[in-house]
Amino acid sequence: MDPADDRPDVILVVDDDEDIARFVEFNLRLHGFEVLHAADGQEALEVIERARPDLAVVDLMMPRIDGLELTRRLRADPMTSALPVIMLTAKGMTSDKVNGLSAGADDYLVKPFDTAELVARVSSTLRRNKEFREVSPLTGLPGNSRIRREISDRVRSGVDYAVGYIDIDRFKSVNDRYGFVRGDEFISALARSLHRAVVSIGLPPAFLGHVGGDDFVIVCAPEQVRPLTFRAVEDFEKAADGLYDPIDRERGFVELKDRRGNIRRAALVTLSIGVSLSDSGKRFTDPLEAIAVASEMKTVAKSQPGSYVAVDRRRGVT
Repeated sequence: MDPADDRPDVILVVDDDEDIARFVEFNLRLHGFEVLHAADGQEALEVIERARPDLAVVDLMMPRIDGLELTRRLRADPMTSALPVIMLTAKGMTSDKVNGLSAGADDYLVKPFDTAELVARVSSTLRRNKEFREVSPLTGLPGNSRIRREISDRVRSGVDYAVGYIDIDRFKSVNDRYGFVRGDEFISALARSLHRAVVSIGLPPAFLGHVGGDDFVIVCAPEQVRPLTFRAVEDFEKAADGLYDPIDRERGFVELKDRRGNIRRAALVTLSIGVSLSDSGKRFTDPLEAIAVASEMKTVAKSQPGSYVAVDRRRGVT
């Protein structure tokens, strides 16, 4: 089990009214949450940068930076854009609710509110946010927490398993040459190739997750590694050829200008795959360790020409 899954959710309460802040903090702590407090939006930004809470309960009316401005700033910053926000609004002020939601708040509470409603709103907003983060919006594949849970389940079941870490070699050259939209097409093509490979190997079912960017993880039986990766590489290289402009595909490279205006050549993309193997789950008790070893082997694979699968022979079954 990932230790991070066991820690309590951290809630930041942002309100200049000490009585309301204490009421909210007391009741959230009673229900197992860890609670931080900020008196206004400016202090909240400082706390968020330092503590990275899981959710913010924000009063609308505050000095210095009010709730609307705070929410807008959070949504504009990539590091905080996904932080769920519940806005506290005045009773009967429909415009406050509309403005709060327009600024990017996930939900709102009308003052005065009772304990049950507070806890229900916080819990449901956290759950929706976690469910959203479970799936990559680009590929529809499960993300990091689900990947760790999959490995943990295999550790507990006692079966032999392999973890493969996959990414695209020279992926930056695609973005530099064609832009991020075309780059996303390469990522989607890899997701489809990996999915077809996972389906083709049959039982026991293999797991496929998307870490982010061009990084993917597979979890499968050790004997499935070779047929799965062979199929994925063959399928992806064919799909990737079709995504290049004809002139680049035919000559086998793309031309890029560096900052000094010099032309350099980048070969067409290939795959690097690193694999860690576990002997009935005895060697890896922490999913992050299995992923780290696979990532280390991926670095080894990148030192080899073309698409390459590097398996950690120091551990488990060959």
